[in-house]
Amino acid sequence: MKVPQAGVIAAVIGLSLTASACGGADDKGPLAVGIKFDQPGVGMREPDGTFTGFDVDVARYVAKELGYPKDKIVFKEVLSNDRELLIEYNEVDIVVASYSINAKRKQKVDFAGPYFLAHQDLMVRADDPTITKAEDLNNANKRLCSVTGSTSAENVRKNLAPKASLLELGGYSECVVALKEGLVDALTTDNSILAGFAARKGNEGKFRLIGLSLSSENYGIGMKKGSGELQVKINKAIRKMVEDGTWEAAVKKNFGTGYKYEAAPAITTSN
Repeated sequence: MKVPQAGVIAAVIGLSLTASACGGADDKGPLAVGIKFDQPGVGMREPDGTFTGFDVDVARYVAKELGYPKDKIVFKEVLSNDRELLIEYNEVDIVVASYSINAKRKQKVDFAGPYFLAHQDLMVRADDPTITKAEDLNNANKRLCSVTGSTSAENVRKNLAPKASLLELGGYSECVVALKEGLVDALTTDNSILAGFAARKGNEGKFRLIGLSLSSENYGIGMKKGSGELQVKINKAIRKMVEDGTWEAAVKKNFGTGYKYEAAPAITTSN
């Protein structure tokens, strides 16, 4: 029996609607999220393969609001000096990695947020009384460690201690080891990152933060240039995370009740 053309069309539409009804978040590919793997309290890959830290919690919350459950998130390691490249070449969809928003970076990527405000500080060995301010590093006998490509290293080199011997390594964990072994005299980066290292199991009592505010670092979520719609959705998710109390709970969980954090900053990014 010949099926009328109208019947064929109706059948095709029916199949299409059925497929759509079965679709949704489960049909999406994974969301590739760039995070740091070596920043306890911020972004950390634990020995058992799990991921912890404030940035991880933010990434999971945002992903959920975008329609990605936990099993659809793929965390990829990013270093400070390769974040823009990984975004540009589609190795990651978004970067949530203590990623400070600045004008130079905004030329290459779009940002959502900011979602956190940190301040640059110095961490020294607990038994070293010789460093109480940035100027104490400003001589050739002092060695300062930071990470290649970080805004902290650039700030120190240009403004704070130009005479200091600056050692730039690939990750903050390497700087912590160098500080612990006496190869450098201080480590500089954001106070959130330093607080996470100082509180890490095995480091208790070995380091101290000076308590400086050498700069203000607004953490944003990086994405490919021209991602206007995605930026709007992520900004909406960040606002919701703050409003429902999840943001503050994540801060306290990851940085400890003794960490003096500031209120969530106002979102300023838009295309």
